[in-house]
Amino acid sequence: MSKNNQNKLVPRLRFPEFQNAGEWEVKRLGEVIEERNERTTIKNQYPLLTSSKKGIFLQEEYFDKQIASLSNIGYKIIFRNDFTYRSMSDSGDFTFNIQSILEKGIVSPAYPVFYISEKNTNRLFLYYYLNFSRVVKNQIFKLTQGGTRLALPIKALKKIIVQFPSLPEQQKIAACLSSLDEVIAGEREKLALLQQHKKGLLQQLFPQEGETVPRLRFPEFQNAGEWEVKRLGEVYEFKPTNSFSRDCLNYENGLVKNIHYGDIHTKFDTLFDISKEKVPFINPYLPIEKIKEESYCKEGDIIFADASEDLNDVGKSIEIINLNNEKVVSGLHTLLARQKENLLVIGFGGYLFKSEWVRKQIQKEAQGAKVFGISATRISNVKIKFPKNKSEQQKIAACLSSLDDLIAAQTEKIELLEQHKKGLLQGLFPVGNG
Repeated sequence: MSKNNQNKLVPRLRFPEFQNAGEWEVKRLGEVIEERNERTTIKNQYPLLTSSKKGIFLQEEYFDKQIASLSNIGYKIIFRNDFTYRSMSDSGDFTFNIQSILEKGIVSPAYPVFYISEKNTNRLFLYYYLNFSRVVKNQIFKLTQGGTRLALPIKALKKIIVQFPSLPEQQKIAACLSSLDEVIAGEREKLALLQQHKKGLLQQLFPQEGETVPRLRFPEFQNAGEWEVKRLGEVYEFKPTNSFSRDCLNYENGLVKNIHYGDIHTKFDTLFDISKEKVPFINPYLPIEKIKEESYCKEGDIIFADASEDLNDVGKSIEIINLNNEKVVSGLHTLLARQKENLLVIGFGGYLFKSEWVRKQIQKEAQGAKVFGISATRISNVKIKFPKNKSEQQKIAACLSSLDDLIAAQTEKIELLEQHKKGLLQGLFPVGNG
């Protein structure tokens, strides 16, 4: 594959055998597709399908809820290899999907259905072109501007100007992109397996409710006895935190960095190493001299996010394992816990507070309806279990940490593949006439 000239009707990247194939042909999409408008009002005649960014799938519970209101209108029949999409969008991002799971299904009448009517059009090429070509995206944006919800009826879609190479070149582009998608899907499956393995280890390496030893134990600790059971408040004490909002933080300069609860929810690793994380500074003009010495984070501290709209995330935590001699404080909606005595080795606590039994207790202690919160007093009641032998703690932490490293490497591999795909998509389609 090589770069081509800047002609707007020729892509920037083109396979060698098509270098001299000339410009792509310009058409209206309506010359290539035809709307399918066959309908049925018979309940359970065909499985109901729904479309999303992840593809098309069966959703029978949706059918049961909606059949009464839609039975008089009629569901649209969708055949294998037909296209469909949600005709309304809050963001203006419309995803086109191919129905490839059934010979016949039905979709809500709110879903336009169309099929390729022009014989020299490759189905997969059209799929990638509609979803990723900037020419298409720009035209859709112009067609759907205004309003709180944006609509893209099929009549408007048919007006879009599209560009097509010869059928062999379409097939080559489609094969390239679909094979890359298969690679990405395979790597995502590997990532899911690693994450599932970690979830299983967390369940096995820490005792469950009513147990005093884990179900899975390293051979050298088989006869090491029962684990210690204490309330969290017996092991940790809580230090003051600040309430600086995002407006008080920046990523360019400052003397003190601040851990915001939102970053605990979305991006920080279980074991927090500041040399590997992007952490904002407190704005230089704010009075940091008022921060007490005990409020500065230390390695081994646990920081909990004390609020979340999702019960599963309330009390989510990180453990500080490396500060690299930097000054860091715990910020808005966080609880800063520090060991009273060094009962737990650095690295063990991070995974302890991710273990199933501890997480369930934290969720039970949480309060609220739409937003869930937990206080230092309530979280102090949570019972924790740990081996007295610090060598066993270190072994557990090292095992889970090495697995986290594998997960991080696999995640990075997928991100690089996605970037490669993005580059290909930008280069494989012309940018003119949009």
